[in-house]
Amino acid sequence: MRKVLVIGIGAGDPEHVTVQAIAAMNAVDVFFVLDKGGSTADLTAARHAILQRFVTRGYRTVTLPDPPRDRTAADYSGAVREWRDERARVLHEAMAAEEGVGGILVWGDPALYDGTIRILESFGDVDYEVVPGVSSVQVLTARHRVPLNRVAGAVHITTGRRLAAGWPAGCDDVVVMLDADLSCRAYRDEAIDIYWGAYLGTPDELLVAGRLGEVLDEIERVRADARACKGWIMDTYLLRRLS
Repeated sequence: MRKVLVIGIGAGDPEHVTVQAIAAMNAVDVFFVLDKGGSTADLTAARHAILQRFVTRGYRTVTLPDPPRDRTAADYSGAVREWRDERARVLHEAMAAEEGVGGILVWGDPALYDGTIRILESFGDVDYEVVPGVSSVQVLTARHRVPLNRVAGAVHITTGRRLAAGWPAGCDDVVVMLDADLSCRAYRDEAIDIYWGAYLGTPDELLVAGRLGEVLDEIERVRADARACKGWIMDTYLLRRLS
């Protein structure tokens, strides 16, 4: 395969797909899809729906099983590396068997909490380009009608695992992604506002905002109900410490 396009397709709403992304999709001969299977089949279906809506030329789709990931391993970083290495192997073998231009559709923006760029960089023999997309962070702040930053203030983007280890020093505005355990509950007694959203940009979108201590129980309830219903959850939130 002579070239691969890594295309950001937004957080879920097809209207978030950019003109640049549409042009890139129409330059692709073969799209590669890593399918987690099971309860996340609707994510794969959403990718196919975007292709059917925007691509006007012939293309093929190669669907690959996404390697399982050990989320209980004591060595979290090591488990992630092993998972990414196996993803890289699967993708590299599939790309080596194809010709023309390849494409990978990435939720949100490929540069924000997605490993596709790192995987392709590790190949060393694949030329690739990256097309930016609308991230879940942008959709979150737009839906809640709040700016991401405050005047002269910094914004810190982190994970739930790191937030559990401590609040980022020198920063009052913190965006948290990949938080399976709602680590923000450790700060529920502090003067902090939360802007929370799940399934952003999709028909199932959920939003809750308010003083952390006052709405945390609601977020936990809504989040648990949504996970039980769909089998998975994808959420993001902004914490804003009050002065």
